[in-house]
Amino acid sequence: MDYKKYSDYMNNIDQTIINKAKNIKLLILDVDGVMTDGGIIISETNSESKKFFAQDGHGIMIIRELGIEVAIISGRYSKAVEHRGKELGFTTIIQSSRNKLLDYEKNFSEKHALKNVCFVGDDVVDISLLKSVGLSITVPNANYNGLSKYSDWMTPRKGGNGAVRDVCDLIYLAQNKNETSQ
Repeated sequence: MDYKKYSDYMNNIDQTIINKAKNIKLLILDVDGVMTDGGIIISETNSESKKFFAQDGHGIMIIRELGIEVAIISGRYSKAVEHRGKELGFTTIIQSSRNKLLDYEKNFSEKHALKNVCFVGDDVVDISLLKSVGLSITVPNANYNGLSKYSDWMTPRKGGNGAVRDVCDLIYLAQNKNETSQ
């Protein structure tokens, strides 16, 4: 996607989505298919690698500066996720999740009301949390095509190719409307 198309897309987001993004205090991300393209590289020595998009990481750093907490809830366990999450300052990294909504309730419900949570997911196991949060987002390469009916917004870019940055830009622009409209 070229910058002009991306800029036009981001500037034409429905006001309802922007209003929801203004209230976000916690961003929860799935990993495979959202933070990555879903690919897993396993070497002959059984070590696992994942490819993360550098601009996504920068977006996370930007919204952390706004005071937004960032967390991971993933269905798979990977040391690479642990390393990348710590590197970017994720406050909570939950892996091998079997129920993402329950994991949210156990770890965040006392601190963050659901209306102040944004969750980005890409698969059927994400539906219960997507249906519950204040801002639900999916990616164009979602594993389940019907996921968009449970989501408020779909990122312009695919998971592992800028989708997380799209979410971070949305939240940043919504929460800094006065700064960015000058």
